[in-house]
Amino acid sequence: MKTETQTSADLAHVAQMIEGTHIAMLTTIESDGTLASRPMAPLEMDATGAIWFFTDLRSSTLEHLTVANLTFTDVARGTYVSLSGRGEIDNDQARIDSLWTPMAKPWFPEGPTSPTLALLKFVPNVADYWDASNSRMVRAFSLIASAVTGKPLAMGEHGSHTGLSAAAGAQGETA
Repeated sequence: MKTETQTSADLAHVAQMIEGTHIAMLTTIESDGTLASRPMAPLEMDATGAIWFFTDLRSSTLEHLTVANLTFTDVARGTYVSLSGRGEIDNDQARIDSLWTPMAKPWFPEGPTSPTLALLKFVPNVADYWDASNSRMVRAFSLIASAVTGKPLAMGEHGSHTGLSAAAGAQGETA
C-alpha cells in the first residue's frame, strides 16, 4: 500500500501502524442487520487518511457503506487497528489508472478499463489501536506472567484517535 504524508499526527500514527499490512477486513451492516466481513487489499492511504481499494460495481457491499469498519492485524508486529467510518464509490479513471496493479487482473481481466471496476474510498472517523510491538519473547513472557499471577500485565499501548474525518489537516484527539 502506498502511503502519502498525513495531515495530522493521529493519521500519521494510524499510517505507521497499518504500514506493511497487505489485507484488511471490511465489515458492513447488511439489510437484515447482520454484520458481513470480507478481505480487501488496500492500495493507498491518501493525505487525508482515506484508504483506497478496488471494488466490483456488481458487489452488494456497495449498498451498505454508510457505516463500515476496517480492521488491520499484524500478528508478527503485535499491532491491531480498527477503523470506524464510511465508504464511498469513486469512478475517477485517472485515479484507477494510477492505482492499477497486475495483482487485480484476476478479478478485473479487462484491466483498469474494466466496466465493473471502481474505487472504494474508506473514510475513517475513529481509530482504535493496540500496539504490543515488543518482541515476541517479551509478549510471551507477559502472557505467562499474567497466567501465573492471575492478573493481566500490560502488553502494550491501547488508545483511540477520534474526529479523523473532521477537517483535513486538523489534529484529532487522543484518548
